[in-house]
Amino acid sequence: MYRPMDAAVSSHDALKDPLPLAQALIRRASVTPADDGALDVLQAALESLGFSVRRYRFEEVDNLYARLGDARPVLAFAGHTDVVPAGDEAAWPHPPFAAEVADGMLVGRGAADMKGAIAAFAAACARHLGEHGPPPGSLAFIITSDEEGPAVNGTKKLLEALRDEGETFDHVLVGEPTNPNHLGESIKIGRRGSLNGVIQVTGRAGHVAYPERAENPVPPLLDLLARLKARRLDDGAPHFQPSNLEITSIDVGNPAHNVIPAEARAKFNIRFNTAHTGDELKKWIEAEAAAAGLDFPGRVELDLKVTGEAFLSRPGVFSTLIQNAAKAETGRRPALTTTGGTSDARFIKDYAEVAEFGLVGASMHQTGEHAAVADIEALTRIYARVIDSYFKAVTP
Repeated sequence: MYRPMDAAVSSHDALKDPLPLAQALIRRASVTPADDGALDVLQAALESLGFSVRRYRFEEVDNLYARLGDARPVLAFAGHTDVVPAGDEAAWPHPPFAAEVADGMLVGRGAADMKGAIAAFAAACARHLGEHGPPPGSLAFIITSDEEGPAVNGTKKLLEALRDEGETFDHVLVGEPTNPNHLGESIKIGRRGSLNGVIQVTGRAGHVAYPERAENPVPPLLDLLARLKARRLDDGAPHFQPSNLEITSIDVGNPAHNVIPAEARAKFNIRFNTAHTGDELKKWIEAEAAAAGLDFPGRVELDLKVTGEAFLSRPGVFSTLIQNAAKAETGRRPALTTTGGTSDARFIKDYAEVAEFGLVGASMHQTGEHAAVADIEALTRIYARVIDSYFKAVTP
């Protein structure tokens, strides 16, 4: 059910300060996929600025789309109100959903990732509208509550629904916490792809003294892992570091020294750059698995899932706008990078040019997650500069 936020936080003038909205969002314990009213808070704020807001629910996931204006170009902000669990709340210096400010830091789950950035962009819109009025194009928000979870019923389905309704976007700014230690260090203009693999080798159990009566699954599993690790995937690609394959688990579940197990299992992940596609990597792994199992009478089975393809948004006008805005407010000119994990930008890149820039991410997902109040204000000013310059520099 729709629950509006406090009127004191949803007035046009109040929204020019990002801190109250960031606190109101953090106070909704929106642990994936629960929304707990966080999108209601944002909806009330955006409607007070004149945005038209629509909600989209896919299974247990709630999503929000807001737009101000009906012309192009369309500058959209994308993000998520869902957060990871707080863990041991007693270990937090302040309650994780109290949104307290201490020593200049806003403490709470989602402060850095990424409710602080959502509040900053809303405040930037309020400032822009207060000073310049409606833009010659359109501003939009694409917000999900499923980024930290499976990411099945969130941004991906929301964008598909908006496409089917005729919505288009020219540029999208994702508010992920892209800066490692200081605001203004890094803009993400692409992301590596990710492939999760599970290898299941099934043989026949038996006594170690009679190996001829058993089929040991461990040697073919180790052979396959060695084959995969032996290949140097690449030496990097433009704007990307080299791809890497990491074995994350080897499980046999055999407590006995004198028993050959019946099954052995391993997990691995590949973070790959634009030198590869997920399908190409899957075919290579399947070929190696077939070779490793040639002389093994048991079964070698694979479960391979590509959770995102590598992509790169070429540096250009949009990334330069963000760099210039960040430099003007922080004195730092952000580097254009592709490092880190995946984000919902992997879905957005199919619909518009996308870049990511937000707060400092050093504390995200950690006990005591926090964001400097001064950084949230500075990010608001950066976003406001981006909005101001965008509609002067970009034409449809």
